[in-house]
Amino acid sequence: MAEAADTQGTSPSPARRWLRRTGALAAGAPLLAGLLQLPAASEAHAAEKSSLVEAGGSGVVDVALDSLTPGVPTDGDTVTISGTVRNNGKQPVTDAHVGIRVGGSVSSRAAIDAAAKRGAFNQYSDGTEVGGKYVEKFSRLTPGVAQSFSISVPVKELDLGADGVYQLGVSLTGRTAATPYERVLGIQRTFLPWQPDTAETKTKTTYLWPLISTSHLMAETGPGEQQTPVFQNEDLAHEISPGGRLDQLLSLGKELNITWVIDPDLLASVDAMTRSYRVKSGNETTAGKNQAVAKRWLGGLEKAVQGEEVVALPFADPDIASLAHNGKNVTGSLSHLKDATDVAADTVETVLHVKPETDFSWPVDGAVDPSIVKVATSAGADKVIARSDSLQDTRNLTYTPNAARPIGGGTTAVVADARLSTAFQGDMTKADNATLAVQKFLAQSLMTDLQAPDKQRSVVIAPQRMPTASQAQTMAQALTALQNGNWSQSQDLSAAADAKPDPNATTKVPAAAAYPTSLRKQQLPTSAFETILDTQVDLNRFKVVLTDKSRVVTPFGRVMNREMSTSWRGRATEAGVYRDSVQSYLGTLTDQVRLIEKSETKLSGRSATIPVTVQNNLVQGVDKLVLRLTSLQPKRLEIDGKDYAEQTIRVSGGHSQSVKFDTNANANGEVAVEAQLYTEDGQKYGPSVTFDVNVTEFTPTVMLVIAGGVLLLVLAGFRMYTQRKRAAAQQAAEEGTEEATAVEETSDTAVLAADGLKEESRARSGEDEPGHPSDPPTDTALESADPSGTGERVDR
Repeated sequence: MAEAADTQGTSPSPARRWLRRTGALAAGAPLLAGLLQLPAASEAHAAEKSSLVEAGGSGVVDVALDSLTPGVPTDGDTVTISGTVRNNGKQPVTDAHVGIRVGGSVSSRAAIDAAAKRGAFNQYSDGTEVGGKYVEKFSRLTPGVAQSFSISVPVKELDLGADGVYQLGVSLTGRTAATPYERVLGIQRTFLPWQPDTAETKTKTTYLWPLISTSHLMAETGPGEQQTPVFQNEDLAHEISPGGRLDQLLSLGKELNITWVIDPDLLASVDAMTRSYRVKSGNETTAGKNQAVAKRWLGGLEKAVQGEEVVALPFADPDIASLAHNGKNVTGSLSHLKDATDVAADTVETVLHVKPETDFSWPVDGAVDPSIVKVATSAGADKVIARSDSLQDTRNLTYTPNAARPIGGGTTAVVADARLSTAFQGDMTKADNATLAVQKFLAQSLMTDLQAPDKQRSVVIAPQRMPTASQAQTMAQALTALQNGNWSQSQDLSAAADAKPDPNATTKVPAAAAYPTSLRKQQLPTSAFETILDTQVDLNRFKVVLTDKSRVVTPFGRVMNREMSTSWRGRATEAGVYRDSVQSYLGTLTDQVRLIEKSETKLSGRSATIPVTVQNNLVQGVDKLVLRLTSLQPKRLEIDGKDYAEQTIRVSGGHSQSVKFDTNANANGEVAVEAQLYTEDGQKYGPSVTFDVNVTEFTPTVMLVIAGGVLLLVLAGFRMYTQRKRAAAQQAAEEGTEEATAVEETSDTAVLAADGLKEESRARSGEDEPGHPSDPPTDTALESADPSGTGERVDR
């Protein structure tokens, strides 16, 4: 944000400091004149200049400020500065001491930036040492060895005058063998905001506190009815565990006046972790064990947000800029954004039991152009969180205007302050970096208020989306000091968005060409959105056959939202792997409903049935599937009298079903047949199965030969039967005549012969008929060891 008055410089020092410095210069004037007459004056000046440059840049001695308390002092306070000094040179430093220097107050926000970048020590800009007892002495600084210091000085000794931002330097002064005179060997600068009394008009400050993470849940779920969620790893458990990044954001945020900005996907993921879940481990999954951690974190968040403003981003925090630049022309991409927005409120309300604001869109780093604004508002949001280094001031204002800007079409751009929003993006694990960042943040905030002390303004601060634990701690430290200060008051984001826009503030959205190249390189490519489209097409084909569509549609809908997440920026490889895993798993589910492969089928007749089996290995049933059996040679083999036949099928979960088709063969030999599943709307489902049908039909000639053979066998049998019947009748007649002639002589023999004939007859016919009680007794000779004669009945 440009400022006409933003020029490097200092404001006049307080009268007391001015008098002291004027006196010192006057007393030193004769000495300075004498020195200029010495032949060695030029050499001394060169040496001094060299020492100043050396003390700036890398410096002979490195001075680090580990803490400065209080960051915003008032009357009666004592400022304590602690840190370390390290000799980076090759020679020991002797007769050294650390002192505090107070420079002049800066005149603008740009001057703060310039002062922070200044390198070499400058007596006039860095001011004189407070001196006296407010120094810490070191007899010797050994090269490479760090030594600690801590100096406490009452505020009244700093000679601070009017309200403002003062430059504060901590310098190391000493000697080396090469330069035995005293000089400044190292200095570290920071800022001291000075506002001892409450400002008449305070700046309303909104600080967004983001609870956002990467995508953790996979498309894959555990088997069975419960659909146990599967996590990529246990990284989320680590983030919400005590001391983790998200745990720090929660514990720190609940003590501050902030606006919570939450990704509903994070809530859904932690909520899933409170129950049974599994973790991917190679090709297998293992049981998750962090349910207690998830319950503790989620319970703490629910308690923290009660009565506070909560802004819900679209589910999984979709990358608005990537969608606008690379995805909006891919069919269905914008519908995913709308779906992600619609589900956001329900998710937050279900998990946290608060009603969130859902009409805000937050492009990456607040960078906007017309296409980003159009996409951001397409899903229902009417407020876009931009940043002042994107929506830049073009009217040379001397103050920071209100955050709210109408940009047309009923859309409001809520412009976050770039300097304040980027204050904590560096490495905050080092105490020196954190201390400098806090003091510079406080200085920029106070200077914003001092730009137009009689003009009420609303300032929004939108930090990085996923601050580290150390960054969160530094943010909290700065906010605590700010909220305890005298020039700022907290305000919700909604109130900042509703504030009256400044008529002098720019409302022109920058052109697409102004979008930062560094951000453009990190965008999701068009191919990513095309992959998501392929997944959606496959899902549409799959869901129509399911009896319980929600078991698949809902989880895959959320997964496709995650595929568009802003968190994939800078992680192109991981994003591609995730998208591939989604497609692969959907293919695995689709393949659970399939045709069983068939070997060759034989038909031994003109007409027969062909069975085809459909297998369903899903937990739920499938219906509205159509099975089509097609003859690839319909002139030789017909299916239900046509080229093909269809049957609608329904298969319960975990079962198979065989479907039979009637066929008619017109010729012998092999005929190829294809089975294919279709959805109800005629789309192919899964791969087809092709098999051969071998027709082996009997011809009429063969049937005639077989019939003739059977007839001949019947006639031959009848002829043999007739001949035997005639022979038996003739023999019976002859035996009857002989019996009548000899009846008187051999009656006993006749009886025996008759019995013999009966026995023979039974033997021939296979009968074993017992004798009747009226039959005459058989006369037999005395028992003999000789075998019985043929036809004799032997009683033993």
